[in-house]
Amino acid sequence: MNRRDLVKRIGAGLAATSLSPWATAHPTTTPQRVLRIAHITDVHMQSLVGAAKGFERCLHHAQNLPEKPDLIINGGDAIMEAHGRQADSVKRQWELYRQVLTSENSLPVLNCVGNHDIWCRQETKEAFMGGRQWAMDELQMTSRYYSLDRAGWHIIVLDSVQPKADGSWYTAHLDDEQYHWLEADLKAVPVQTPVLIVSHVPILAACVFFDGQRFTDENWNVPARWMHSDTVRLTNLFHRHPNVKSALSGHIHLTDRVDYDGVSYFCNGAVSGAWWFGKYHHTAAGYALVDLYSDGSVVNQYVNY
Repeated sequence: MNRRDLVKRIGAGLAATSLSPWATAHPTTTPQRVLRIAHITDVHMQSLVGAAKGFERCLHHAQNLPEKPDLIINGGDAIMEAHGRQADSVKRQWELYRQVLTSENSLPVLNCVGNHDIWCRQETKEAFMGGRQWAMDELQMTSRYYSLDRAGWHIIVLDSVQPKADGSWYTAHLDDEQYHWLEADLKAVPVQTPVLIVSHVPILAACVFFDGQRFTDENWNVPARWMHSDTVRLTNLFHRHPNVKSALSGHIHLTDRVDYDGVSYFCNGAVSGAWWFGKYHHTAAGYALVDLYSDGSVVNQYVNY
């Protein structure tokens, strides 16, 4: 065989490969971005230290991007502190948050309740639930957990924050009612539809090991208020549904990414940084741009506004 014959045979083989039935049935396409989300979490609105002006700057920054978001997800802790405060103080915080959002934002918003949003002056389950309902009313939420379809994705917003068994303040997990709802909701989602999970408290995070003195007596210690106590239960559930692609959270005011068993978990800092006093450890005030693609991939970028 001479060189010319060899080149002809290689060319013929490549042509046959390019025209194979599999290639014809599965054309390669570039994934398209179908949804851009501004994940704005831990605003901690208050009347002091310029919080309102800072929140305005954040909203302006997101909406003035060359490719602005399609929607905002409020990841919880919209106000500085409801727990233990007088009702008048909590009312003022919510009024200021609502004023800024109404006057400075034109994007649709999905809401999630954080621990600082819940008014609770007595350590009872009844008081906790009443305080959570107040927060839901302020955020115009008809349910504390819910799901919706948007641009070919299924988005699930969870309620992380629960009273402890004795009614005291607070722990992070899904109560049984919510967990069984989540099981049924995921089961009903078509397998080809990618799923995004949103919670206030991280389901899984690395930054929780750096928030305070977490290592003592040769042991790492992460409180159930820092990260979900039902992480194993939830990751086992997600394992049964490979179309669960990503989970977003806030709460820790730090940023990280943990990839585990096919799911990317993003903890997305805080709009308030260190509660409006500069950086919290290494993380400056910011929000995340979350781009969702047609093939189920996710790009999460933290933006210092």
